[in-house]
Amino acid sequence: MSTTACIGAEIDDEDSEELVDVDASATVAGNGFLPNALIPNALIPNALIPNALIPNALIPNALIPNALSQKALGAIRDPGTSGSLSRELLRYIVGCALRPDQSFAFSWTDSNGVVHPETYRGELGLAHWWASFPIAGDTYVQRMMTACLASRANWYGVSVMISLRNNEAPSLASERTTYTVREGAFWGNVFSTTPYLQACYSPSGVARARQVQRDCAAGHLNVDPVTGATTNQPCGAIEIVGSCDAVCNSVDSVGGFYRGCLDRAATSPSVRTDQVITSFLPP
Repeated sequence: MSTTACIGAEIDDEDSEELVDVDASATVAGNGFLPNALIPNALIPNALIPNALIPNALIPNALIPNALSQKALGAIRDPGTSGSLSRELLRYIVGCALRPDQSFAFSWTDSNGVVHPETYRGELGLAHWWASFPIAGDTYVQRMMTACLASRANWYGVSVMISLRNNEAPSLASERTTYTVREGAFWGNVFSTTPYLQACYSPSGVARARQVQRDCAAGHLNVDPVTGATTNQPCGAIEIVGSCDAVCNSVDSVGGFYRGCLDRAATSPSVRTDQVITSFLPP
């Protein structure tokens, strides 16, 4: 997530200034333990699909060294509804990508002329070098960022503490003891020319996930007020491909996360990806 020149400065249309700030005194916590409060409108409908981002706030070209595009700048400064959505998405991009000692600062002006300063702090550090280098062409990082963003989606917009784990962030022992309910897994690539998001559910975790209002892995149950029929709806662009037991590899014996899943289950029965994030809930 990068920009232009002096560290810690605010975005300016005419001056070349750096958006990413680094706090040397902050503690880096890389255990993959994150709060989830991504509001539904940040993901529904299709907010993680590049051509639906207004305007293209997530594509690699939107935030590259020495060239923060005017379209991306306009998106996060937009005082309307689309601006709120773009800022919410950017906040979660920063949370997934940057470390806790890094932050992304800018300001925007509402329709009444009031200036709103914003500072988004990193959390997980999955792509902390994005502060200096673009991720265009880095498929691995694009997939990890996609999995992180999708795993933090919430249909209801409620705050739910979750444990996110994969091969690189297997979690601490205390976390594994407290967060024992495996909810499901998330993967895909919203940065590619043919963007996609996939999710699967862990059968034993469906009931608990819905109990705490986390159902983007299992699907949102919707009851027709007229017919009484129940349908299972995906969270926006996230395609639910079924049970993780059917599409993913066996779980890690220590961390309990899925080591990999079918990348596109509907089109290829053999191509797998290990850029997968598994989410866990407390019992």
